[in-house]
Amino acid sequence: MQISELAAQTGVSVHALRHYEKLGLLRPARRPSGYRDYTDAMRREVVFIAMSRRIGFALKAIAAQLPAYRSGQLSFDDMLAAMHSRVADIDAQIAGLKTQRRAVLDHIAWMKKRQREHLARKAAQARAPGKPAWPVVTPSRTRTAR
Repeated sequence: MQISELAAQTGVSVHALRHYEKLGLLRPARRPSGYRDYTDAMRREVVFIAMSRRIGFALKAIAAQLPAYRSGQLSFDDMLAAMHSRVADIDAQIAGLKTQRRAVLDHIAWMKKRQREHLARKAAQARAPGKPAWPVVTPSRTRTAR
């Protein structure tokens, strides 16, 4: 099948398919016309790649598993172990993001406190009669040459 057919059947863009080929994940044969020729087995590989990408596996990790997938040596236990590892990675990312979120919220609270203090100082200065809000610089006397 041609690349456009494969893209339509798998929901993977032609651009992505060409990228996978460039990275060596796919190796379609070429027709005498030069067009790529994808087999049904490659369609299953593309689905495997797309599903793996959708759950967050890096292309490098997928490439490492493809030979076992192609040869039928990638067991359900292997796939489940990889997915459990992915869940652990996601949990670690979530924990890191929660820590970062807490730090941002703490900084927002700190900034709001400083803003309230600043506004209170401005209000106090405005109420103080005869005191300018900002220091006034008086021009210094200059001596004239004699």
